[in-house]
Amino acid sequence: MTVRVGVVGTSWWADAMYYPALKAHPQAELVAICGRNEAKAREVAAQWGIPQVYTDYNAMIDSGAIDAVIVSTSNETHQPITLKAAAAGLHVLCEKPLGLSYAEALAMTEAVEAKGLKNLTPFTYSYMPTARYIKELIDSGYIGQPYSLNLRYYAGYGRNGDYMWRFDQSKGGAGAVGDIGSHFLYLATMFYGEIEGLYCQLGFTVKRPDVDGDGKPYPVADDQAVVTLQFKNGAQGVIQVTTLAYDATPFGQTHHFDFHGSAGTIYSFTDWDTVQQVKGAKVGEGVPKELPIPEHIWNGMRHDTVHNTYKDTFRTQDFMARQFVTGIAENKEVRPNFRDGLMIQRLIEAAVKSNAEKRWVAVSEIG
Repeated sequence: MTVRVGVVGTSWWADAMYYPALKAHPQAELVAICGRNEAKAREVAAQWGIPQVYTDYNAMIDSGAIDAVIVSTSNETHQPITLKAAAAGLHVLCEKPLGLSYAEALAMTEAVEAKGLKNLTPFTYSYMPTARYIKELIDSGYIGQPYSLNLRYYAGYGRNGDYMWRFDQSKGGAGAVGDIGSHFLYLATMFYGEIEGLYCQLGFTVKRPDVDGDGKPYPVADDQAVVTLQFKNGAQGVIQVTTLAYDATPFGQTHHFDFHGSAGTIYSFTDWDTVQQVKGAKVGEGVPKELPIPEHIWNGMRHDTVHNTYKDTFRTQDFMARQFVTGIAENKEVRPNFRDGLMIQRLIEAAVKSNAEKRWVAVSEIG
């Protein structure tokens, strides 16, 4: 079966993660793209050999030329595009966070599920070799009963104080806690399971313009966050995300993971240059040592640089867009799905509520 795919979005992200992945999939046919700037959309279409170009996603969805749509646009557009696609019976991959609110994400989830459509919310870092290996180690009992985790995401894209839609609540829903925090909230649940409640402190640290690019006032979103978690299994956790870190690595970010449990400890560090490392020690073994990522996880991917691994993960392996296509073509489950995305949207909303009300928030309060 060939799956005809249309992509809404012509950003660098779509160019890096979606077009090459779809072009390399034997069951995918990339037949259409949609972008607000027609000249740019036509340039991208010519580069990737995409036959149909649209500037209106409604026209692309109504064309009858596609079976599935990838929504790779700013957050405020996710819900209307997804609802339109679901109504037309199209399978949907939508970027995280799903919507601007839990209510929006719930409506999107119910719409695709009501039609029995394949749906995927891609939390990118969960597919990386370090994360998948850590998941294997924890599931195999390496640390025993989980006690605590500490996940830190240091990025620097918010340091200059410019207006960015990611710091505009009307377009992003939330700032750092929703943008990069959503990734680590998903990883926390992937590693330790359900989160019952949290306390969050958001930072609005760097002064930003009072108006957006069109000269209109906008609600400024957070540029960093610290979230304290309580898991259903009794473990505790801390997630720290910042867009204000100075980092000279080529990718401009670093990831730091610590896991502690009754039987041992795992540490992981990725500098997004050449280091993607997992270390650990079981109780009684002494100083943590490197735990080489096994070949069944690398699966032939390059790991001379982290960026090459990143490219290969999504262009040569059955993850994200490629998994989405395979799931449609072969009627297989795809994860993380919209239900997973909805869960993270609920946590983001709980975090924003916690910061606003300066209190602990049970996740059950949201919805």
